[in-house]
Amino acid sequence: MDVAYRVPFNRVRPRDHIGVLGPLLPQKYSPLRSTGVGLQGVYLAEVSRVFAEVLAGLIGVEAQELVSAVASASAPSPAVTGTPRIEEWEDNLQKLLVQNPAIIETEKLALIRARRGQGLFKENVMRMERACRITKVDNPSHLIGSHIKPWRDSNNEQRLDGENGLLLTPSIDHLFDRGFISFEGDGRLLVSPVADTLSLRRMGVATGDKVNVGDFSSGQRRYLEFHREAVFLQAAAR
Repeated sequence: MDVAYRVPFNRVRPRDHIGVLGPLLPQKYSPLRSTGVGLQGVYLAEVSRVFAEVLAGLIGVEAQELVSAVASASAPSPAVTGTPRIEEWEDNLQKLLVQNPAIIETEKLALIRARRGQGLFKENVMRMERACRITKVDNPSHLIGSHIKPWRDSNNEQRLDGENGLLLTPSIDHLFDRGFISFEGDGRLLVSPVADTLSLRRMGVATGDKVNVGDFSSGQRRYLEFHREAVFLQAAAR
């Protein structure tokens, strides 16, 4: 049978995210081992809706578009909405965190605040960063501790690691978290070809110039490698 397919630009290896995916795997007939390696003997394994939503969130925009298309094609009425957004996927991860008895309450609170770029995580980031790399705003009241490797992809240690963060204004945080911008390790600003340049300019991003925002620490550079590979939208929309 002829089929149409497209290789995704953001390829996800389950073993790289097993800390997030592992708790969502079925206890029986799981398609993955606890290490994230696939079980070749399991055929057409069923996974939960939450697992599918989290996996789609890790893959990004392409998976969202695919699931939206399937939902639209099978929807019985216009009342059916699209796929859950990243916010909802992170809500599911936060619920798992809250329910985890192995994590003490104070750490849970710090991790939840870190999701919003506040609390202990922001304090840790402020030990390294003084202002938004793009807008140069330096009043902490107007800045968010923005994860380089997203909160949803990080383990609990990385979620509080100051080197896994930048201080950004909310609009720049949105662009960075959704992959419309990124940075090379040497500080060069990268603008995604799928980004709306007019909107970026209105948010304070100089899209027509070669922008360098300054040096990053060695830890930040390692996290930025992940951001460029897994978050940054590198391919033009088709």
